[in-house]
Amino acid sequence: MRRIEILNTSLSGCGLPSYPPDTSRVVNGEEARPYSWPWQVSLESFYPTCGGTLIAPNWVLTAAREGNIFHTYRVVLAEHNMHEEEGPEQSIRVAKIIIHPKWNDNCVSCGWFTQLSSYILPACLSRVPPSPTTSRYITGWGRLYSGGPRAATLQQALLPVVDHHTCGRSDWWGSSIKTTMVCAGGGSESACHGDSGGPLNCKGRDGKWYVEGVTSFVDGRGCNTPKRPTVFTRVAAFIPWISEVEGVMNQIVQNIWMI
Repeated sequence: MRRIEILNTSLSGCGLPSYPPDTSRVVNGEEARPYSWPWQVSLESFYPTCGGTLIAPNWVLTAAREGNIFHTYRVVLAEHNMHEEEGPEQSIRVAKIIIHPKWNDNCVSCGWFTQLSSYILPACLSRVPPSPTTSRYITGWGRLYSGGPRAATLQQALLPVVDHHTCGRSDWWGSSIKTTMVCAGGGSESACHGDSGGPLNCKGRDGKWYVEGVTSFVDGRGCNTPKRPTVFTRVAAFIPWISEVEGVMNQIVQNIWMI
């Protein structure tokens, strides 16, 4: 296992996978085309704990609760089947974790990073939310259903967005929902335990893929609880904070676009 070093790599190809995802037939989730979400990473300690998003060669975005500073983590890139060594994987030790100061509300963490390739590319970031009609896809190796097994291969699912007013109703998530959050899914479409930290992906008018959200939480009673869609941290709300993290912005500035 090698320690990450900063690479002077052009990021003009952010959000443009060499193997485009198959988004034509996603119903209730399915196995993703291998390496079609090349910014998806697996964050692991003694075992896989959650997901994350590569946003620059040396930086990953994840949920702050996954970045316990007392644990030793590694990031695995170009992963598809967790149970097989397929060739292009890179396993890199995390050198630094930076946690948002208000992580109890909603948060993201950054760690150091890698060698880009056709299997490993960063996602783009956006300063503005996409249109409500834009399709969103969640990806991860979380449980296939509440109480079920974790997925061996990377899964993807189309999640319909739930507007903030509806999601914040008392019979939905209520006051738990902040303006810095995104609600998506519901019913059979949902994140599940193990998906935390991974991306909510959306495609911009420019054809590039952006990370709109960081998977945060689902209802404790189950992953598919009615009126409890998956809640994500809204990445656009935290770009000012990401911009303040030393060493990040000079690498990801080319990734930040208007959707």
